Amino acid sequence: MNLKRIGQRTMEFDSHPVLIGFASVAGKKESEGPLGNSFDYVATDTTLGERSWEKAESHMQKEALSRALAKARISPEDLQFVFAGDLINQCIASAYAMRETNSPFIGLYGACSTMAESLMLAAMAVDAGFANYAAAVTSSHFASAERQYRFPLEYGGQRTPTAQWTVTGSGCGILARQGNGPQIRRACAGKIIDYGIKDVNNMGAAMAPAVV
Repeated sequence: MNLKRIGQRTMEFDSHPVLIGFASVAGKKESEGPLGNSFDYVATDTTLGERSWEKAESHMQKEALSRALAKARISPEDLQFVFAGDLINQCIASAYAMRETNSPFIGLYGACSTMAESLMLAAMAVDAGFANYAAAVTSSHFASAERQYRFPLEYGGQRTPTAQWTVTGSGCGILARQGNGPQIRRACAGKIIDYGIKDVNNMGAAMAPAVV
């Protein structure tokens, strides 16, 4: 059997899965940054009309998926896989967002890597012939992440100007076996590298190796 690999960790896709549709959703704070004009939808109200931060995050995923499907000109029923993840326990934002698609769902938890991870797995499914169309989706919400990990907003704690902020946003990409758009020709899975960073507040040091 001829493995589709280059070296130890890089995969090479014969069919060159195509990104036929993609969309991004962001919050108000994100829209004020340098990428503000690039988002497909900006939620000026971070609750998105929902009764909890977690439901708001699910709402963002549904919005991103809906817009990506519209660009790809396919329906949710055409999806043979949905690879989706978020930062909340048991990937509940993704699970509740995707339950109405009625598509095979695989929940992911890669934290900051979930978008790359979902695209890689969707490309593998398409290239292997397990799907004609597969969706890659991820999200995070500042308020739901604070409640999960740090200082729930209900505490009313003061934040320093240098405090870490989790993005409020969602992204979705639709991969297909053929079509027009950017192609995914190769993917490289990372490995675990522990540099012994022990300061839980120094997220920059923990993230730096991945950036390099």
